[in-house]
Amino acid sequence: MLYFSVCMRLFDAAMIKKLILILFVSYFSSAYAQTVKTDVLVIGGTPGGVAAAIQSARSKVKTILVERDSIPLIYEQAPGQSGQVFVSPGGTTNLNGNLSSGIWDEFRTRFRECHKGDKGLDTSHKSLLSVDSRSGGAILKKMMDSVKNLTVFTNSTFLGIKKDNEYWEVTITQNGKPKVVRARVIVDATPNGVVLSGAGAASSTLDSILNTADSKLYRTAIAVGDGLPGQHYNDIIAPKGNYPPFPTYSIPMKAVVAKQVDNLLYTENLFPTSPGIGALPRELTIGQGVGAIAAYCAFFKTTTKSLKVRIIQGELLDFKGCLLPFADVPQKDRDWRAIQQVGAAGVLKGEKKESGFVFMADGPVATAEIKPVLTEIYTRAFLWFEKEKPGEKFTVGNTLSLISDYTLTDPVVLNARIKSDWKTRYQFKLDFDTNRPITRREFAVLINRYLNPFARTVDLKGNLVN
Repeated sequence: MLYFSVCMRLFDAAMIKKLILILFVSYFSSAYAQTVKTDVLVIGGTPGGVAAAIQSARSKVKTILVERDSIPLIYEQAPGQSGQVFVSPGGTTNLNGNLSSGIWDEFRTRFRECHKGDKGLDTSHKSLLSVDSRSGGAILKKMMDSVKNLTVFTNSTFLGIKKDNEYWEVTITQNGKPKVVRARVIVDATPNGVVLSGAGAASSTLDSILNTADSKLYRTAIAVGDGLPGQHYNDIIAPKGNYPPFPTYSIPMKAVVAKQVDNLLYTENLFPTSPGIGALPRELTIGQGVGAIAAYCAFFKTTTKSLKVRIIQGELLDFKGCLLPFADVPQKDRDWRAIQQVGAAGVLKGEKKESGFVFMADGPVATAEIKPVLTEIYTRAFLWFEKEKPGEKFTVGNTLSLISDYTLTDPVVLNARIKSDWKTRYQFKLDFDTNRPITRREFAVLINRYLNPFARTVDLKGNLVN
């Protein structure tokens, strides 16, 4: 019995030493975990997170993506269970599916090439895609693998976040080992917003932001959409004065910037619910916009309090990201960028038709539409309108006269130059005739080229900044 008691005491002592050793090693590992430094850290391998990481890296800043699986996955929320998410089994890309924009359009092209010839698959340009989470994730992974400046930490879990001067310090585990990542900008792309919560930050829902009458937020757009989940707006109940009109919309820059803290952005938390595969186009589009914002802050070593809207939008346009959801002017249109820029400046606005939100490139330019905006952007334009008094429909001659007046170019020299470029450089279909009404396409191209209204600085509310 005495022998047994002695053995037990020795055993207890050994166990205590072992436990102390385990606790010591655990503390030591945590305190001296590997530290990695980057410009942008994206947490969450969701489609929005992947798109944000791709765009950030393509914008030439060092980017790390942290994801828990070996490939990106597409999640959706459990029906009736707020906050609980699971991997989507598959579905049809019905939200934003027919809008061609940046990374979403790249994904769609790759998907069709990969599945070309598959039985029962419609690969026509206008078709919606039927995608399962694994195959969609595999294509997203291939897209990431081709991008420089991007490092992917797989099998990783987010543990915590804190601010350290101008950097965020994020603790994760990778393959069970602790790791600390220091980054200037953080993107929360988790399906349940755990990073936002950990940082003590708040987000806004898109619906609450867009329900603003006479808003100029479209001037700050970073992404587009053609439907909100769970909403079925019609002409009676749709918010009045919102532009673009529901069900299409443009996502304003401030919608993805976290409140209370700097340099924390988010993708998935913009919508209270996620319909999985159906929202894939929307999530990729939003993620690309978020990635451009993150890259801007990192590249210029600034914060989300000092965003330069036009610089960020210009970067998105460079990578074929849409600012306005014009269904009738796809990326392949030679005048796509000019129309996007003039549209984002508010000079020419689209309209809601049965076919979608359209620019109507071949339609006439109404003087009543462009006069208020031009006089807002250019102070001298008011004097020109008072002097010239153009008719109801703006003509080619009116346009050349306005350009001549603003640029102080001799009208004879300007007319000769533009007439020479009309069918060659600009490839306009109609003949050069100063007396006829100018088309919206012609006006957009010429005004963008000579007056460049897109260059006017705007704040995060879309107001002009002098």
